[in-house]
Amino acid sequence: MGTRTHDGRDAGHGDGHGRDDGHGAVPAAGPGQGTRRPAPEGTAPARALDRLRHGTDPPARAARRAVRVTLAACIGFYVFRYALDRPVSATYALFSAVSVAALARIPGTGRQRAAVMVRLVPVGCVLVTIGTFLAVRTWSAVAGTLVIGFCLAFIAAAGPRPAGASPGLQLLYILPCFPPYAPDTLGERLTGTVVGMVLAVLAEAYVLPDPAVPGYRERAAAAVRTAARCAAALRTAPHALSADDVRQALAAGEAVRPSRVPEAERPAGPQVRERALAHTGLAVRTLLARLRALPVPRPAAPPGPGGLALLGAVEDSARETAALLVPPGGPAPAPAPASEDAAARALGAARARTAALQPAAPADRMRHAALLEIADAALVLGRAARIAVRGRGAVPDTDEGRFWYATTSSPRLWWIRLAGHAGPRSVHFQNAVRISLALAVARTVAGLDTLPHGFWAMLAVLSLTRTTAVQTRATVRSALIGTLLGALAAGAVLALAAGATLPCAILLPPLMLAAFCIGPVRGVGWTQALFTLVVATAFAQLAPATWQLAEVRFLDVLIGSVIGITCGLLAWPKGAHDELGRSVARMLRSAAEEVAAVTRAVTGTGTPPPPAVAGKDVQHALLLAETAYAQFQGEAQRPPGPSPDWQSALMAGHHVLWGAHRVLDAAAGPQPDEAAGHRVRAYGAWVAEGFARAAARFDVPRGGRGPAPAAEGAGGWSDDGPQPSDATRDAPPLFFTATAWLDSLTTDLGRMAAAHAVEDRPMPPGGRSG
Repeated sequence: MGTRTHDGRDAGHGDGHGRDDGHGAVPAAGPGQGTRRPAPEGTAPARALDRLRHGTDPPARAARRAVRVTLAACIGFYVFRYALDRPVSATYALFSAVSVAALARIPGTGRQRAAVMVRLVPVGCVLVTIGTFLAVRTWSAVAGTLVIGFCLAFIAAAGPRPAGASPGLQLLYILPCFPPYAPDTLGERLTGTVVGMVLAVLAEAYVLPDPAVPGYRERAAAAVRTAARCAAALRTAPHALSADDVRQALAAGEAVRPSRVPEAERPAGPQVRERALAHTGLAVRTLLARLRALPVPRPAAPPGPGGLALLGAVEDSARETAALLVPPGGPAPAPAPASEDAAARALGAARARTAALQPAAPADRMRHAALLEIADAALVLGRAARIAVRGRGAVPDTDEGRFWYATTSSPRLWWIRLAGHAGPRSVHFQNAVRISLALAVARTVAGLDTLPHGFWAMLAVLSLTRTTAVQTRATVRSALIGTLLGALAAGAVLALAAGATLPCAILLPPLMLAAFCIGPVRGVGWTQALFTLVVATAFAQLAPATWQLAEVRFLDVLIGSVIGITCGLLAWPKGAHDELGRSVARMLRSAAEEVAAVTRAVTGTGTPPPPAVAGKDVQHALLLAETAYAQFQGEAQRPPGPSPDWQSALMAGHHVLWGAHRVLDAAAGPQPDEAAGHRVRAYGAWVAEGFARAAARFDVPRGGRGPAPAAEGAGGWSDDGPQPSDATRDAPPLFFTATAWLDSLTTDLGRMAAAHAVEDRPMPPGGRSG
């Protein structure tokens, strides 16, 4: 597809160290934290309540959410059922609260989730209305399920919050699209839906609020301050970072890696500010890496005043950027006066003066090129941060290539994001097809067989289907065991109640509290067992019920599970595993073409691409690869033995994009002579061939991984690459800029080659390779 889709994000949402649960950050001290008064001695309930309020472990989080869901669902249910005698509204109040507060997994604190839920209220009303009228015929309900189910699942491409809300919105459509066809009850249904969702919003916002965590802007500001300190250290003898400085720079860069950030704080949306904030994180990581890699000056040639002035301008610009991201003691600043960006303009002027210099020795020229790379990263960082804070118009002279999103309208940005995933090579598209087909089949079976409480089968499909067939099968096995045990317990409860509603009314709140507290911690089997008890006691209060209601519940879950497994086997059963290999291979092939094209363009043998289309294919392929990698991190199905270094490949793609823009920008200066130009072209061809060979290694579906490429000298990707010769000692700065970029890509290729060498080691009998 020819649509620009690059988001400027970091490589994936993981880092190769296992699944990121989105809660790995240490909460920042805020109101009620760090300064709160300890509970009096001997008051165990007070200490337990304090742990419940401020705990960050999974049981504490699940307990807080269970309390909120139970309050919201039960208040609406009891008011409508017993005070107003509106059983239809009671049903919708109960399931609306459960859908947005329990089934939906919206990341963030309670206040953040409440803000998302407020925007979902009108969407929920529209879905209930559509489902009510499409229930007139089975075929219309199935068609609606297919289309609406796909759209609600595909919206996950817009970021973690829409992805988390998707299952809850699916339930809001599923519930009314079953018989009886009763459009005259639409008012009661909408009343219950609105009340249930509003109660869920209030509970999330005010009941047992979650501890606050540092936002991405705060994390980025801290990393930028570290970069400023590193720039200051490089201005003083010995003009190199100490071991402690290097450790701090590494830690600061890791702190803004998306996999290290709670899911709710990741800038993953399609809007301008979110894209710019993601670009800010990538820019500060690049700046920190280049500050660490700055060559130490030769003893015989101490750094000149131009280079020291440039580092001082980088320091000043970084401090200004950090203050802009998190102003002291207040919210985001208002639009800045013209004088606020003085440090950024001073950095641009210092960069221009430094670029005009021409050191004599090749080693000094390499340091000179590295200084210009540092200045470029600092300039990009400042511009991205200003767009992230102030939105469109913050940088009137925005680079069309790097900051293309700054002048693009919001509908266009949404279209770019969704269109970029609208194809079978996107895992978001695959997931949407899988779940919509499964839901449509379940609705067809329920309609043709007049399955009692058929929406339970669709709910089972929605909650038990996973992205791989292996995971779905394992989930279904535990779910069926739990549902069977829950059905037996529910049958006993209903038999003992003998049609009386009072026992069920008394049991519903504690059962719901246990279901949403224990289930998320102990697994899907416990969830299904306890939720079976919840739905049995709830429906027993809406209509006379016997123990056979529990039997129907188990039958529905069984049917939904079989449908989920079948669709999982037919639609991309391996999930993101094979797709990740395809996407990374495509990205590396696009990177090879980009490297060759850029090196030809800057040496006069090719036409430089326009900024608006430079790296477009790499950007799109990188976006799909990052998405597949993010899903792969959460899938349990992994091949035995060492796995490929996906992270190194994804970061290599970012380095290709970033460096290509930098080299093309530098092409406006003096061009290399024939000897230097030939050297750059040869080096670029050598690196491009290395990326092509690496792509063949990652592309599993196209033939598998053969032997790791051996060092073959020129043209092989395991060698050290061409080196400067006497003929290039007087080359212009463009030669050293391009060479520095190709050197960094050679390092990436070597890292991938080393990972493949480890991967190819034979496994010892009965265990993993060391």
